[in-house]
Amino acid sequence: MENAKQGQDELSGQPHDLRDVAEKLRLMRTTSLHQRYSGKPAPALPSRFEIMAILTDVIGVLYPRHHGPAGLHPDEVDGYVDLTLPLIRDRLARQIELELMLDVTADPVLCRQRGIEAAASFMDSLLRIRDLHDTDITAAYAGDPSAKSLDEVVFCFPGVSAVLRHRIAHEIFLLGATMIARVISEYSHSVTGIDIHPGAQIAAACFIDHGTGVVIGETAIIGRNVRLYQQVTLGAKRFEADEDGTLVKGQPRHPVIGDDVVIYAGATILGRITIGQGSIIGGGVWLTNDVPPGSNVIQARPKLTTLRSKG
Repeated sequence: MENAKQGQDELSGQPHDLRDVAEKLRLMRTTSLHQRYSGKPAPALPSRFEIMAILTDVIGVLYPRHHGPAGLHPDEVDGYVDLTLPLIRDRLARQIELELMLDVTADPVLCRQRGIEAAASFMDSLLRIRDLHDTDITAAYAGDPSAKSLDEVVFCFPGVSAVLRHRIAHEIFLLGATMIARVISEYSHSVTGIDIHPGAQIAAACFIDHGTGVVIGETAIIGRNVRLYQQVTLGAKRFEADEDGTLVKGQPRHPVIGDDVVIYAGATILGRITIGQGSIIGGGVWLTNDVPPGSNVIQARPKLTTLRSKG
């Protein structure tokens, strides 16, 4: 029992009592919880593990042959989808309920009802998500000569994967479960290298090619048939603050990208500006002003100077 209460200092080889550390951590947690929840008992938190499991199932029912259970036979697809849909709905309702309960003024009965209603609305959005994402897959296949098949695009393209997860997170974000949506988007960021805030609005046929380092902010709006390359940033130019110095939340502060725009690698576009339809933004460009439709914005061309050797 004594060994269970004490650790061993690996550097000194001497016994090291961790009970004091544990007690101080307990006091720190107690203080933090008291501040966050105004002295009320700490509510249960949504489960990141459960949210990830729900996300996996959502992607599975949207594309069961590609992302469903291993070894799923074509004859078993319909049964798998029929069985999984109600499980997604009920588990998502519980996670949304838990998020809503984090509000110190929350009513448990209303939170439960809102969770059920929000989950039902999300299930209705699955048809829209699938329809939109099919256009993303087609755009990726048409826009990348390395793509040999639509199946390869679904399986292998990180930009396609990131946009699918964004479309799922965006629907949940619109339902008011913003933290659950952020959990999904940050997971997608970790596995694809593409950072899309769930509040961003992305129209059909979006293709993020390569994608590593792409950042798309919360209030960005992206039109139809837009192509982005790696290291593109659609960010904010500045953050407005109120008279107390507190940042103002939710203000439009990210770019609006028109239809049929191509933005090449490393371009940085900041602020609530508009990139007009059909424009091309070259690699490495820094933009903080509106761009008219049909524009071609590039950096100054480098000059080649030949150095003459002396003697």
